[in-house]
Amino acid sequence: MTIKEKGTVMDEIQIRRALMRISHEILERNSGAQNIVIIGIRKRGDSLAKRIKGQIKDIESVDIPFGVLDITLYRDDFTTIDYKPIVGKTEIPFDVTGKIVVLIDDVLYTGRTVRAALDAIVDFGRPKEIQLAVLVDRGHRELPIRPDYIGKNVPTSENELVEVRVKEVDGEDRVILKEVKDEN
Repeated sequence: MTIKEKGTVMDEIQIRRALMRISHEILERNSGAQNIVIIGIRKRGDSLAKRIKGQIKDIESVDIPFGVLDITLYRDDFTTIDYKPIVGKTEIPFDVTGKIVVLIDDVLYTGRTVRAALDAIVDFGRPKEIQLAVLVDRGHRELPIRPDYIGKNVPTSENELVEVRVKEVDGEDRVILKEVKDEN
């Protein structure tokens, strides 16, 4: 199997603009920042979530609660993803009960990661509402999950991958479309 880069879908400026738009949409939909908490899905969703939290603080002068969620143990494919999967730390230092939780991830694909995140969040309380923000929606849903906020829709085929790179993890901000070819 070979993986070939097809091109850049979003560059640093496009990512910044998309996150700013999502921040404004969150505030508009919820009539401000009151009662909102932001939770990013570890590994890149948390970096994007931290940026959105900062932008909301700049816009509204409100420091909203921020958490990080690792969904590894909640995945329905937990036993098949890796012999010894790496479990990261979940950090949600607040009660989500009665709050509007804005869950943030980098790419929405089948919906299974989001389903796992929903299961994990309710272990921390009963939110008033859970909203979903993603930088990229690539389609191919297997579950009835739909984002409330989307940075960019990127229609893909089953043999394509969407890779999100963020400065905090990868040293650059870029969304790349890749093609997977089976060499058989």
